[in-house]
Amino acid sequence: MDRALSEAFERTWPAAKYRDAGGFRVGRGLGAGGRVGSARAVGDWRAADIDVAAALHEGWDQRALFRAQDDDSRLIAALEAQGFRRENPTAVMETAIAALTDRPVPPVTAFAIWPPLAIQREIWAAGNIGPARQAVMERVEANRAAILGRIEDRAAGAGFVAAYGGVALLHGLEILPDWRRKGLAGWMVRQAAFWAAEAGADRLALAVSRANEGAVAFYRSLGFREAAGYAYYARA
Repeated sequence: MDRALSEAFERTWPAAKYRDAGGFRVGRGLGAGGRVGSARAVGDWRAADIDVAAALHEGWDQRALFRAQDDDSRLIAALEAQGFRRENPTAVMETAIAALTDRPVPPVTAFAIWPPLAIQREIWAAGNIGPARQAVMERVEANRAAILGRIEDRAAGAGFVAAYGGVALLHGLEILPDWRRKGLAGWMVRQAAFWAAEAGADRLALAVSRANEGAVAFYRSLGFREAAGYAYYARA
């Protein structure tokens, strides 16, 4: 990731706290998933720092988990040498805001609001974005909004977008099962782009599991391209 994307990536989905272990920065996730509950390289590190970072994880009662960029062959080799194995390969995709704001969102289809409505929280919870992940949204210090999606006269989608340094990140896009594949997700992504443009961003990015081939194809259809990739590493 380039510097601006990397900074926005961390600022728009932060851990509850951070501590450094040599050249690694360890996030305390408080049950909100690997993205915030992992360690990543932020400077010069030594192999011994891996054990120090792992001990921080254990002290926070979370499993030792590292996040490594796909092109960081040195870190990947060091983790594998210590018994860590690759999990959940993830693509970071991005597109220019202008590519998503070329047509208006239909009336009463999608809205950018803050704070989230109770129905948005219910939609997130139904999609496994429970209180711990919703708490991540609450602690974001960057400009942020919750995206509400409506179809067939009812609320059926929820998403979260935040912008930092000219880059906006879309997180937690969920559509209730009975209203999927009806075009709502696309309009919600476009609404996030309109909001991001007003927030001063010129590109919109997101992270998606490579195993979710349907989601990857969906974002490609909207003009997103892969900008970077990473995976998690944990001991078996």
